[in-house]
Amino acid sequence: MIDAEHFVCPGFRAAGCACGIKKNGEPDLALIVADEPAAAAAVFTKNRVKAAPVLVAAERVGGGTVRAVLMNSGNANACTGTEGMLAARKTTGAVADILDCSEALVVPASTGVIGAPLPVDPIISSVDRLSQTLSPTGFVDAARAVMTTDTFPKLARRPVVIGDREYSVLGFAKGAGMIRPDMATMLSLVVTDAPIAPDMLRCALTEAVEGTFNAVTVDGDTSTNDMVLLLSGGKGSFLDEAGIDIWYENLHSVLSELAELIVRDGEGATKFVTVTVTGAPDEITARRTAYAVAESPLVKTAFFGADPNWGRIMGAVGMVPGDFDPNRADISIDGVPVAADGLGTGSEAERDASRIMTGPEFTVTIDLKSGDGSFSVMTTDLSYEYVRINADYRS
Repeated sequence: MIDAEHFVCPGFRAAGCACGIKKNGEPDLALIVADEPAAAAAVFTKNRVKAAPVLVAAERVGGGTVRAVLMNSGNANACTGTEGMLAARKTTGAVADILDCSEALVVPASTGVIGAPLPVDPIISSVDRLSQTLSPTGFVDAARAVMTTDTFPKLARRPVVIGDREYSVLGFAKGAGMIRPDMATMLSLVVTDAPIAPDMLRCALTEAVEGTFNAVTVDGDTSTNDMVLLLSGGKGSFLDEAGIDIWYENLHSVLSELAELIVRDGEGATKFVTVTVTGAPDEITARRTAYAVAESPLVKTAFFGADPNWGRIMGAVGMVPGDFDPNRADISIDGVPVAADGLGTGSEAERDASRIMTGPEFTVTIDLKSGDGSFSVMTTDLSYEYVRINADYRS
């Protein structure tokens, strides 16, 4: 049972409801409102096909201030042309009318099936009801309302003590499949009551995303809709450098927890796997190598079968260009060496590694022994259930 009283942040209210987008009657519409216009920063998908809500949101977040966020699941409002842009503007316009604020201060976000027109009327007719149920403890309901193939709502909160003041960093996210770096089919909203200068807000979010949401993969696909939005409703003087450092640690911690929850809830996942590359010539090579292994279908099916098939891992390593010799690579699974200098270490080590891999969580470490670059990626196995979920997604 999730304690809604825990997931609060002064200056912000949220709500969620079912408006009829989803066929099963589950919650599918969320509204998050700042008591007063909040400083805003965002990171968006790098997929060249961008949904209407992403285009509208990027335009409005560029103004630096946001009052409300309207989020829906069940329909991505992607690849919907001019009508999709109009739908994003109409639905956020309804929110602006109720809040008596500029439409430019309301950000849309959508997730779900691509290519279907967004049902505008059910959303608009539910906005008033949604606004009346806004509550400081409504973030759990909002998190439920943006779920698609997720199996549980994903929230994280950190209290931030700076001097004699306590602030909050609170976030929620959705995502379970179509997950890889540069954003994926995920939405995340993070709010804080700490007073952060707008330029610092943007820098902090960009940096924090790199080591969290951009360090996960479920299946190597990116999406058309994704964004991470950070709002600061703090009042008074902006935090100084020391205060910013403390606040940033907690922002990073919240995003890291949300990213891990997304991977743990990966579609059909039975294993949570960390792929760590060390000894690379540089961080770029380490990142590319980690993702080559973490996104290889052959490697991921071996994870599913608890097979320490180091040859598949070595093959993925060898696909990455760089100034290193794959034949020097060492591979271990939770510290059990299965390959050394590009050669297998024997059947006994593989049996030990296989026993480890039958569990729900383990780490694959690849040492290229060619420099100081390192990078870690969180990923999953590839199971029968993943195929079933994605084969039935539009049914």
